[in-house]
Amino acid sequence: MLPVDEIRLNFNPASLAVLNAVLAFLMFGIALDTRIADFKRVARMPLAFAVGVGAQFIALPAITYALTRLLGVGPSIALGMILVACCPPGNISNILTHRAGGNVALSVSMTAVSNAIAIVAMPLNFAFWGGLHPTAAALMQSIAIDPLEMGGHILVIIGLPFVLGIWCADRFPRWTERFKKPMRILSFVTLIVFILGAIAGNWRFFLDYVGLVIVAVALHDTLAFATGWLCARAFGLADYDRRALTIEVGIRNAGLGLVLIFSFFGGLGGMAVVAGVWGFWDIIAGLVLASWWGRQPLRGGVPAYETP
Repeated sequence: MLPVDEIRLNFNPASLAVLNAVLAFLMFGIALDTRIADFKRVARMPLAFAVGVGAQFIALPAITYALTRLLGVGPSIALGMILVACCPPGNISNILTHRAGGNVALSVSMTAVSNAIAIVAMPLNFAFWGGLHPTAAALMQSIAIDPLEMGGHILVIIGLPFVLGIWCADRFPRWTERFKKPMRILSFVTLIVFILGAIAGNWRFFLDYVGLVIVAVALHDTLAFATGWLCARAFGLADYDRRALTIEVGIRNAGLGLVLIFSFFGGLGGMAVVAGVWGFWDIIAGLVLASWWGRQPLRGGVPAYETP
């Protein structure tokens, strides 16, 4: 069996183009559920928003870097973990926050703004932490990743569909209200199908190497949720906000990570296996946490500043 850093998973260019289109459609669906008011709402909860952004774009990548060093994982696995940590949240975080009884308005606002921030922050964060890693840095140099090129790719598959979706939601509210839920479900299901297709097409590799990453992914995902909760707790946020922030930081858009891995890293083994496993583990862990929280009463109830 070849070392995981030497394998390349197969995903043909036509399938990759469709996957890019599916991800762009998914972002368009997220934006249809976003309003300009979601960005304005941030002004009502500046502390919670600032803590959430800091937890996602500063604390989580740093903790992930430390975890890769502590576990001593291979270079491609380390890069996969760092890339996933740098990804923005997905819209499933809003659904899980609602299930958990958390602040859905904060979750929706953070998803909207975080995806906008990620256009710039994601490639820079990944280049910084990946380049800092003692073994992964050499692998990055051999691949010669250009953060600007990656940023441009992210702009096309996240930024443009996101802006278009917000414009459509504002310009055609009746159409948006009618179609946003079916489009969101369709795009999400299609993305899952393509992730499954990527795994199925490389099933032997996943069977061979999943044992190398499952513990790392489980620990990483647990730390992601814990990072959100601890940051919210450290700044004295209410339980209502803590639940939203925990899920928002814990849920990462691994589908975007998988697209970038096939687009820029040639399906590099450890990275692809990490992103594929994370995509499913993350949703399962999030559902378990949200279901448990949903049965627990909110400590302190809904804060007065959150009520209309």
